[in-house]
Amino acid sequence: MTTWLVLPSSPTGNNRRIELSGLDLSLIPRIDNIFVYPAELDIDRFKDALSRTLFLWPFVIGRFLKLDGGHYFIEMSDNGIPFTYVENSELEQWPLSNKVVVDIIQHSLVPFIDGVQTIKLMESSNDEPLFRLKLTHILQSNEWILGTSWAHVLGDAASNLNFLNTLSRLYQQLEPMAPLPVFERRLWREEEADESLSPLLKELSNAKPFREMIQVFLCREETHEQLNLHFSSKQLSRLRELAGGDSVTIQDALTSYIILLLNTHCFNNDNERLILRTNTIINFRGVSDSIAPVGLVS
Repeated sequence: MTTWLVLPSSPTGNNRRIELSGLDLSLIPRIDNIFVYPAELDIDRFKDALSRTLFLWPFVIGRFLKLDGGHYFIEMSDNGIPFTYVENSELEQWPLSNKVVVDIIQHSLVPFIDGVQTIKLMESSNDEPLFRLKLTHILQSNEWILGTSWAHVLGDAASNLNFLNTLSRLYQQLEPMAPLPVFERRLWREEEADESLSPLLKELSNAKPFREMIQVFLCREETHEQLNLHFSSKQLSRLRELAGGDSVTIQDALTSYIILLLNTHCFNNDNERLILRTNTIINFRGVSDSIAPVGLVS
């Protein structure tokens, strides 16, 4: 096993601090991805592409800070990103099907991912990298497995996808796709808070201690089974059209469709289990409040 600390091609963070708020403070979640390549990845070329990507994304190589007064920041300190390379001679080939969403309880991806230790962020550690990569070469099949781990404090899945897309394009010696990122955050002001709906937000009103929450999550394996549903983009667009078009999001339409299926075919004669209301925590119904100038994305 070999590990490198990949630095940006030129420092651009300059220790600038970006204050975080709201959903940015989901400290424990992280986004892990696995990419399986049937051909060789050039490691030196990949490290160069990563270095140039970090030049454009100094936020990713920052560190999480908690200051007095309940203020949280990412300091763009131009630190390096850990990149680990491992050769695997035991596996004959990539062991999992690429056609289904992997059940992480039954099929652990841990050997292929160098996970961000997000629990350290709860302890106010400012030493933990917020993004890590691991490349595994399965020698017998000559498959190359790239695992990435992205702390949620850096941004949501869309931000992660934009970063990885930039990395991919630079590796292919292509120009990054516009728009380029900016990293400022829209801070929530206390006087703007509307607490009238708080009782409906069960995730807040029924919040549990962290260790108890983890135990509940692990126990779900005994009472729940994973179900994989596949929808094409065309099908999702049609669902949205049937549900009301521009007045709802694709997420609204898909959630409603699944509830309708359950109520019609599973809970039709079971009033105790009939779904009457759902709580959606994150959804932006056509609201535009961009803080980025034209040509950039926040």
